[in-house]
Amino acid sequence: MTGAARGSRFTSAAAHYLDERTKLAGAVRGLARKVFPDHWSFLLGEIALYCFVVLLITGTFLTFFFQASMEELAYAGPYVPLKGVEMSAALASTLDISFSVRGGLLIRQTHHWAALLMNAAIGLHLLRVFFTGAFRKPRELNWVIGFVLFVLAIAEGFTGYSLPDDTLSGNGLRIADGVAKSIPVVGTYTSFLLFGGEFPGTAIVGRLYALHILLIPAVMLALIAVHLVFVVLHKHTQYRVPGATGGNVVGYPLLPVYAAKAGGFFFIVFGVIVLIAAVVGINPVWAYGPYDPSPVSAGTQPDWYIGFVDGILRLVPSGWETEWLGLTWSWNMLVPVLVLLGFLGLVAAYPFLESWITGDQREHHVLVRPRNAPARTGLGVAGVIFYAVLWAAASSDLIATHFQLSIEGVLLALQLALVLGPIAGYAVTKRVCLGLQHRDRAELVHGRETGQVVRLPGGAYVERHAALSPDERWRRLPEPGGPQVIRVPRVGEHLAGRTRLRAALAHWFFSDRLVEPEVGPEVGSEVGPALDPEGGDAAHRGIP
Repeated sequence: MTGAARGSRFTSAAAHYLDERTKLAGAVRGLARKVFPDHWSFLLGEIALYCFVVLLITGTFLTFFFQASMEELAYAGPYVPLKGVEMSAALASTLDISFSVRGGLLIRQTHHWAALLMNAAIGLHLLRVFFTGAFRKPRELNWVIGFVLFVLAIAEGFTGYSLPDDTLSGNGLRIADGVAKSIPVVGTYTSFLLFGGEFPGTAIVGRLYALHILLIPAVMLALIAVHLVFVVLHKHTQYRVPGATGGNVVGYPLLPVYAAKAGGFFFIVFGVIVLIAAVVGINPVWAYGPYDPSPVSAGTQPDWYIGFVDGILRLVPSGWETEWLGLTWSWNMLVPVLVLLGFLGLVAAYPFLESWITGDQREHHVLVRPRNAPARTGLGVAGVIFYAVLWAAASSDLIATHFQLSIEGVLLALQLALVLGPIAGYAVTKRVCLGLQHRDRAELVHGRETGQVVRLPGGAYVERHAALSPDERWRRLPEPGGPQVIRVPRVGEHLAGRTRLRAALAHWFFSDRLVEPEVGPEVGSEVGPALDPEGGDAAHRGIP
């Protein structure tokens, strides 16, 4: 017997042994046959997952050389401008990784770029899920898990870029210390617990390091596993596919097609991140130098995903404090934190709020075009504008200096945009969605406009319309089923406040929604006058 035959026999026996004791064969066969969608928008979640894998690989490498210590020492490495400068062991080891470890700078920058891309991919993935209604029953819990992963990714990024103990990370930690100390009663104790004494303390780097490489990644890994299990159990959402052109086939089975494509896509993502890291520098800690708590550097900003926290602190009026119960209440720190927590809580709870408002308890496996849910789409755009204004506010000083504007004027403009921007964004987006719905309805009834104007025998001029294909008609139809019935009060009837609130919200959510037009199966094929398959004008040839 040849070596190959013996190896094949051993593998078969081992597989049989494991299957008898674990019964995994059936599960593996079922998973291998599972079909995954092939639409490009579904790749955003995969990009986030692959970035997480890149972070695990590069982070493992960096842990071998980074020293999570705030012990002071004189730098003696190869970077001449900082020779002899007093700094922490954390910053010194970061410089050694950058200049002394072979490939260290490339790995370090790959790690940083992967973190930036992962947060962007998770954010875009959440937006795709929100605007297409993929969070609805039975996927409400998976939405919460995905959102918690986004918050954890932000926390992981913050703890990561705070580790080098340079000027940029020190300023970020200074803000965190201020927020902690603003908490009444327990603020000072919280700060001392985190920093190991008065800021900057002696223990913050070590504690952030434990969070960064142990606790947060472990929780994220567990949530990713649960998230993927729910994707398999709930089946994947899909865009509407007419039965006449493919039925429910929306992609490829996991094995062998999708696994091969996913594997290739992983190496593409990995390669692009490494290429960016090789040609675009990021976080040059040697240019910032060690952190000194006495001066405050101008023009420093955190990574983009945490900028909204810095931005809202800048937009709050200064000196907003009161003395009450013998304590100083720093509203300029507490109110922004409460607003952000409320915003994040609303985003996490939105699937449950919409389900309660609409009374919709059906299972949804088909995605909705954003235009067919104008209220939801408007709310999503309003939330994006709210986040974008806070993000821009983190660069208010640079906006003022680059465009030669007063910082007071820039802050006032951003404060107005924070209040008026979401309102305007919601109104404009809802009207645009309704306009697109009206256009879809017109095309369903009359057919697609061709831009060709003809003169009828009676002398009238009309535009010829082309028949919609089955795919085009299917995509333009609104979601089957429509809104659920919500109890509304009759004249003189008194309902509980909760019921009246729900009815009012349901009316707001559905008030402008268009319903499916009452048309036959050949809608849009011979109206207006239509174009027949031969390219002629049906009305001119006497066709009704």
